[in-house]
This record gives sequence, structure tokens and C-alpha cells, in this order.
Amino acid sequence: MSDISRRRFLKLFGAGSVAAAATLTGCKDSKTAQMEDDYKKQVEPPVGKMTYRVNPKTKEKVSILGYGMMRLPTANGGGSARESQDPIDQEMVNRLVDYALEHGVNYFDTSPAYCQGNSETATGIALHRHKRSEYFVATKLSNFNEETWSREESMKMYRHSFKALQVDYIDYYLLHGIGMGGMDALKGRYLDNGMLDFLLEERKAGRIKNLGFSYHGDIAVFDYLLSKHDQYQWDFVQIELNYLDWDYANEINDSNTDAHYLYNELQKRGIPSVIMEPLLGGRLANVPQYLATKMKQRAPEQTVASWAFRYAGSPEGVLTVLSGMTYMEHLKDNLLSYCPLKPVSKEEEAFLYDIAKEIVGLETIPCNDCKYCMPCPYGVNIPAIFVHYNKCKNEGTLPHDKQSPDYRKYRRQYLIGLDRVVPRERQADHCIQCGQCEPHCPQNIHIPQELEKLSGMIEELKREGR
Repeated sequence: MSDISRRRFLKLFGAGSVAAAATLTGCKDSKTAQMEDDYKKQVEPPVGKMTYRVNPKTKEKVSILGYGMMRLPTANGGGSARESQDPIDQEMVNRLVDYALEHGVNYFDTSPAYCQGNSETATGIALHRHKRSEYFVATKLSNFNEETWSREESMKMYRHSFKALQVDYIDYYLLHGIGMGGMDALKGRYLDNGMLDFLLEERKAGRIKNLGFSYHGDIAVFDYLLSKHDQYQWDFVQIELNYLDWDYANEINDSNTDAHYLYNELQKRGIPSVIMEPLLGGRLANVPQYLATKMKQRAPEQTVASWAFRYAGSPEGVLTVLSGMTYMEHLKDNLLSYCPLKPVSKEEEAFLYDIAKEIVGLETIPCNDCKYCMPCPYGVNIPAIFVHYNKCKNEGTLPHDKQSPDYRKYRRQYLIGLDRVVPRERQADHCIQCGQCEPHCPQNIHIPQELEKLSGMIEELKREGR
């Protein structure tokens, strides 16, 4: 791959903390330079070396790398369609899908809720150009809003998925976001309206090959559905698993359950795990610089992200690991991690748990930039505010020690950087504490409370500059 320019690099990460860091400093910091170097050194992934796992029910071989169709590229090249209203670049999606299939990826995960509602259609166009036997497609019943809880609206969403994906059966179908909203949401979305019973019948009829659910949030809902495994016979379950969540989900997500519990409960029942959030919303690709240096010293040929991907793919019972890949550089890096997968050793696992322990000690806000809290009815850009705070916290530039000789510099940088990343009218002081966002947060962040604290901190920083 030819060298990518700094402008191109920042375009790749424009919605994340790397871009925010570049905006704040106005120059290339060491982390940005290191990540840029990683992509410059990127080699062509080998063909025919993909690692596969066997679905115990169907005996089909599933690629350990699954393509998450959540962050598809936009036509203007300005980021992903997850954040942008710009149209999807279908030609680029086709190229990415072709390259992924050529290198052995055969699992493609989408949803009616992804990319402003356009992901299924774009995915269907790209995959329909290939033989149906060459790929598995996963999609979801994403009836999050109460107006879509009715059987009629849920059925309409289900039927539309077949049309958009241009298929007559779906390989992996999920109840989306189980746990968000607790038991009341489970009953309203799937039980009281008869949709779960309907989907079980669809599986019998062969229009659904594998039925499962993705878990976010309330552990009581997870435990309840697993307690009904004899009745429902779940074919797979999608969980969040990474080396930080393995033991520290409670610490970083307030009330979430550690990943080792979720994984072990599935293993007890012989239910395959599909892994989401291997990078924890990008946090494990953008670890603090001193930790990135440790990781690079231990394995100079690996990117920081590849550590997380290798970890997520190593446990027995993991069927596939999902990654939302916007650009070819992302896809190639992940292919290099999985063509073939070199499982993490016990020694490497211990090393990553030490890294996790240090990350937890940073006391950042556990925001994954998933944007489920958006849109805010009052226009507050919740994820961008949290991402900016976490970036400064991770880099050690948060202005908190007034005795530090760098305090005034950090105070100015924080405020200027915030204004550049988040317009004034969308900052924390515009939160009215309505709480509409909080039930939608899969990390169980007390969002209004955190925004109030940040608003107070920012106001104090502004007063000191007057």
C-alpha cells in the first residue's frame, strides 16, 4: 500500500479521538504519528490464510473476522455513514466486500438501524453480486422505539430486511440490543407482541438459519433468556468482549457485567459467541501513549488494535469477531490479524490484563462513541463531549493541577479544542437534565450527571481565563 498522507489519515479517523487530538494541537502528535506509521508499513494480507470456526449446529465454517456494516464509507470521503447524512459510497462498499470475500471473510453483519437506515440496502447490493453460498448475512430486529414495538411495525421491519438484502433466507438473525430498557422492553419488543414466537416459526420454516440475540445492559434479561434456552434453543449470542471488559466492565461501565461472566454462561450451554466491541468503541486502538509504547516494544510488527483483535478471537467458542471497517486500511489491518489468527498466549494475556488495569486507573468516562444516546432533543453532542474529555485524560493534558507549570497551557488547549470539536450550542451547558438519553446507553453511563460535572468544570476553566 502506498504511503497515506496526513490529510488522508485524519480523514480516516475524523470522527474519533485521533482527529480531535490533531485539531487541538494543530500539529502531528506522537500517537498520531505512530498510528500513521503503522499504516505506512502495512503489507498486503495473504489470500487463503483466514482462520475459520465451525458452527456446531450447521457445521458451516465461519470466518473469525466478521464484517460489521455499521460504518460504511460516504460518497464524499468525509467519514462513515454512521455519523454522516451523506450518501453511502456504494462503489467503495462493493470494493471492500469484494476484497473481504477474496481474503476469506464470509460473515457480514448489518441492521435496519445502521447508517441512517441504509446499511441493509448497501450490503444487499454488494453481496448480491456474489454467489449466495459464498457468504453468511446477519441482521436484526432493531425495533428500539416504542412506535415500532407493535407486531405490525415489527413485521414490516422483518420483511423489509429480506427485500433490502435481496435474499430469501437470513443466515443469522438477532433480537437487537437485549437488555436495553430491561424486562419491560423485552416484553414489549418481543414477547407480548408474539414476535419471538413468530421468529421461532420462521427458523423452523428455514427462512432464518440461526436465531440469537445481542446483549446490552441489564443482566437480568440476559440470564432470563438463557434460562429459557431449552425452550428457545439459541443458536448464538452476540456479546461485548475485549481485554478491558473481561474483568473490568463493572468498573468502566458502572453496572454492566464483566465479559468473562457472559462468555462462561454461553460456554456452559454450548452456545457460540459472536463478539462485538473488540476495540471498545476504538478505545483499545487509541490507548494512552505510554501504554502504546509498551505494546509496540513487545511486538513492533503489530498495531495496537491487532492486540485487541487477537485477544477477542482467541477463546474457544467464539464464532466470529465483528469489526466495523470504513476504509481499506482498516480491513487490511484486521485481515493481517486473522490470516491466520495467532491466539494470544497465557503470557500475552497476562500482559494485556496489566494494560487493562492501567487503563481502568485513568478514570475516564466509559463512552464507546456508539451514539445510541443520540440525537439529543436539545442538540447536545454527548459522545463528542465525552470523547474530548477522555482524550485529554488519556494524554495527561487535562487541566486539573493548578500548581502545574503547564496548567494554563492545558486549560487553553482544552477549551479551544472543545470549541473546535463541539459547537458552543451543542456543549454540556445546554443539557437540561431531561434524562431521555440515559436509558439508551449500553454502558449505563449516568449521562446527565456526567454532563453536569463537565459543564461545571468547563465554566470554572472559563472563569479563570477572564
